[in-house]
Amino acid sequence: MKIDEIDLHILAELKKNSRLSMRELGRKVRLSPPSVTERVKRLEEHGVIEGYTIQINRKKLGFTIDCMMEVTIKNGEYKRFKEFIEQYPTALSCYRIAGRACYMVMLTVSRLEEIEEFINDVSAFATTLTHIIFSEVKINNHLEARTPLLDSDEK
Repeated sequence: MKIDEIDLHILAELKKNSRLSMRELGRKVRLSPPSVTERVKRLEEHGVIEGYTIQINRKKLGFTIDCMMEVTIKNGEYKRFKEFIEQYPTALSCYRIAGRACYMVMLTVSRLEEIEEFINDVSAFATTLTHIIFSEVKINNHLEARTPLLDSDEK
């Protein structure tokens, strides 16, 4: 699938507000509603757009503490850890990584004791190193400025 500047503009607008109507999205990217609808449908069909979601303010739900945790598996218990983390209620993300640790896990909790509970639960088959998150640096990640899918002469 060939991605062009208009597709990237559509993606950027949908990233800002995925609830835009096709009419409003078309106005923002200077296309007719049928044209923008066709492009969005094509992006969905090719898996570029995987779904639409909402952004939840976890702090307003009482999850005031976030942490990143390096997890190193003991005794080859990768399958056990994967099954454990897939169901863990306060896990936001989990990535298999290279380096000293095997995984990087992000937890969101309301009390520090919940981090300790996680460590206790996983300690039979993994060791951990915990990093408490104090604040987030917002990253300006505009796709249209960095996509490898456009040929240099198309930018």
